[in-house]
Amino acid sequence: MPHDIRDEWRARRRGPFPPGETRPSLKNTWRFRHDVLDLLRDCYAEHGPIFGIRIIFGYNLALIGPEANHFVLVGGRENFGWRDGAMGHLLPLIGDGLLTTDGDYHDASRAILMPAFHRERIEEATNVMREEATAAVDALAAGAAADVYEWARTLAMRIAMRALFGFDPDSGRATEIAGHFERGLSFHGREYPMQLLFGPGTPLAQLRRDRIALEQLVGAEIARRRNDGTDGADILSSLLASTDEEGRSLTDRQVLDHVLTLLFAGHDTATSTVSFLVYELARNPAWADAIATELAEVCGPRDPDAEQLFSGLPVLTRAVDETLRLYPPAWIGPRRSVRDFVFDGVRAPAGIPCFYSSWVSHRLPDVFPDPDRFDPDRFLPERRALWPRGAYVPFGMGPRVCIGKRFGYTEVHAIAAALVRRFRFELPPGRELEINQAPTLSPRGGLPVRLTSR
Repeated sequence: MPHDIRDEWRARRRGPFPPGETRPSLKNTWRFRHDVLDLLRDCYAEHGPIFGIRIIFGYNLALIGPEANHFVLVGGRENFGWRDGAMGHLLPLIGDGLLTTDGDYHDASRAILMPAFHRERIEEATNVMREEATAAVDALAAGAAADVYEWARTLAMRIAMRALFGFDPDSGRATEIAGHFERGLSFHGREYPMQLLFGPGTPLAQLRRDRIALEQLVGAEIARRRNDGTDGADILSSLLASTDEEGRSLTDRQVLDHVLTLLFAGHDTATSTVSFLVYELARNPAWADAIATELAEVCGPRDPDAEQLFSGLPVLTRAVDETLRLYPPAWIGPRRSVRDFVFDGVRAPAGIPCFYSSWVSHRLPDVFPDPDRFDPDRFLPERRALWPRGAYVPFGMGPRVCIGKRFGYTEVHAIAAALVRRFRFELPPGRELEINQAPTLSPRGGLPVRLTSR
């Protein structure tokens, strides 16, 4: 009997489950894979902010909306665990990083990692972002078509190789790490039945081989720096040098797992956000022109510097924020209830898979009028001040808010600024956006765009 079904039977003995779509349904299973946004919005409209839904054979408890986000992430977070939820599926690739750990171990690790993301470190990384973005944009040809998603993916990996590891992104070592990581990550984008196969020749076997290769490649670099005592401006150097209040440092294995987690969290999110921003600017050229005008007025003929990227480009920032509202890369936050709890007057038992969803919460019409429309002016301060707490959570919130938020946010700004200063964007006629959901939101089939010079 599957593990989750046994857990469900045990949980049911503790009392009734919340209402919802709890019977096995091929239709709901298909919609969860292909139409999950509207499926969950329909369930929210019918059942309210907490409801059950059965996917294949497994029961899941959804908590949707601003109050639910705040409850899961802040007010009631002690009721939920990460590792035993679906986040545990990432363990074979990224190991025991911040995304897959709980409790004291997570909190102690986060405290040690914090210096790697102080403002000074991000400013150093910003120079890498600007250099790589400028070179990548200069290589694009005006009047030609480009797959912005693949272009951004290559660029984000180059930035990661330099900013995370201090590697030359054109070196054989960087190419090997990027190749094994990309192939390992692709496991989570496969159809679910393929992920269940085990044995030689299966996708799972390949994932394990890629993890072993990453352990050897990144592990060798960690050992080299430990032995040589070398340091640099990259995040790996910061992790090797960091200690907690009692002087304890990370082990080599902990450094490995954390740096692979950061690679996963940063690389995919930046790629997706840049791609969806370009998609919306192609559909809303007036906003692209407004950003270009702002860049010209603030930066002149130069690309923005770190200070301007941090806080000096409000029009660009509102467009990025609105993109993250419409397409938050980490669209679902899986958990498992570790104790009985009550939310919105509804009781739920311990031991069941739960999730909140920023993607669904960000598109509720009772929170954001006309929620599917791209409208960066939603983020004008006077309008944003009216939102309930928990309304906007693309990076989570509370004690486990994304530690790399500033890094990823700055990277998206740097890439977007370089693109918009030089090009306008046109979608192919009749192009309809389809979205992949795993492991993060991304445009299915890439994002072909025609570039025209400004």
